[in-house]
Amino acid sequence: MDAPRLRKKFRTTLLSIVVATGFSLNTYADGLPDLGEISQAEVSPHAERKAGEAIMQEIRALEPNYLDDPEVASYLNRLGGRLGANVENSRQAFEFFALRETNLNAFALPGGYIGVHTGLILAAQSESELAGVLSHEISHVTQHHIARMMVSSSQGQIVSMIAMALAILAARGNSDATMGAIVAGQAAGIQNQLNFSRDFEREADRIGLDLLEKSGMDIRAMGTFFERLQKFGRVYDNNAPSYLRTHPLTTERIADMANRIEVRPHKTVEDSLDFSLVRAKLRAELGTPVEAISDFKQLLTTELKGGALVGAHYGMARAQLRARAYADAKRELSWLRQAPQNQFTSPMLDTLVAEVMTATGDAAGAIKVLTDAHGRFPQETAITYALIDALLVTKNHDKALSVIAEALLSFPNDAGLHERQAKTFAQMGRRVQQHRAQAEAYVLLHQLPLAIEQLTLAQKEGDGDYYENSRVDARIRQLKIQSCEEAKLLNSGSSSFRQRRPVPAFCRFFDRENDTKP
Repeated sequence: MDAPRLRKKFRTTLLSIVVATGFSLNTYADGLPDLGEISQAEVSPHAERKAGEAIMQEIRALEPNYLDDPEVASYLNRLGGRLGANVENSRQAFEFFALRETNLNAFALPGGYIGVHTGLILAAQSESELAGVLSHEISHVTQHHIARMMVSSSQGQIVSMIAMALAILAARGNSDATMGAIVAGQAAGIQNQLNFSRDFEREADRIGLDLLEKSGMDIRAMGTFFERLQKFGRVYDNNAPSYLRTHPLTTERIADMANRIEVRPHKTVEDSLDFSLVRAKLRAELGTPVEAISDFKQLLTTELKGGALVGAHYGMARAQLRARAYADAKRELSWLRQAPQNQFTSPMLDTLVAEVMTATGDAAGAIKVLTDAHGRFPQETAITYALIDALLVTKNHDKALSVIAEALLSFPNDAGLHERQAKTFAQMGRRVQQHRAQAEAYVLLHQLPLAIEQLTLAQKEGDGDYYENSRVDARIRQLKIQSCEEAKLLNSGSSSFRQRRPVPAFCRFFDRENDTKP
């Protein structure tokens, strides 16, 4: 299915959930609760997490601009984790992800999921500016602002939160999706209803600024970035940054931030090398390869130093790789390896070297580079993925399984590792193990029906021994019970929602089984 059809399907899915729940945005906008009024007892962290998981499942499966890039995701999660580590008295887990969108936006979903548009990453003129936006979104999560936009209803907490968050997601940059909801009669003036209240925004500003300061970032960057957004919105009135649509920015907020920043000590913070490399990677993927090369040629004529200069040469090499100008890309890599001003190291440099080697037929050389990098950066997901993929190209299955097994000890909940394990078993013809590994990947992606389907396929294969088959039987029963419990939880209080998320037929068996227990 092509991208336009996928996007249409995604928007239809978002709107169908809003409509199916009978969710009235006007109902929730009138009389928003006072700050702190809704307690965790009314909307539990578990409920928020389940709502977020349901939304992320839709995004990963249907959003064509979901950016499945481990290097970008790893960087966002490192930066976001640095900020989140300074949240007081909270066990909230965060997951940051990127969408390949040119407009400037970021958004928080229930349960700690935070999306960032690539356009916003490219627009940030410093790492502290990007961190300022992330700290603001983190504060929306920790203060449970989406949950506090709800009031008690007969529909159930999770269903209502899903509808609210998906409506915000639909409106983040897709005016036609917003208009579709209005036509459907769900809310007159939906855009105003979706905006966070001024009190919520001020609260996120205040807490976000504290997080920025505690994390050792430049607090002035938060004010300067929002000021630039505001000026951009005034100049292009009808095409204001998407971020301003769901995060109303007032002169009062700008002044309040300026006052808070003024009384605090300032310090200059140097950008990390990975900030420059991630931005260069995203920039190298814009336009055609020829246009990207021209862009970096122009950039390299400017006065650049340190990480910014390294990033420009890295971006040029990536653009040349896109254009299949391998000799030119190798020259840029040679500069990156030998330049005296490059006093930094990054796994992103190693993966690029390996990509160029693989593209020029030197798979053995790529494996050597990645093996060395894996020893230096054992926690870096992109290096581990690239090494496994290179080993599979050369059919070195035993080594690939060994790398996967070692990585799973540290990252047992990494869906990408389980997917590569399934691919390895498939190449080896070990079908039961292939389906088991793929099932675990689907479980981690919160796609239980697909996981159960994989285990059902495993049951039909004939290459497993008694113990292997027993593990498959036990796991499929466990997942069916979990699937039934989650379906009932998501559908609680909403018969119309059940039409979209039907309770699986096998749940009747478990209901009867439970009824017969003493």
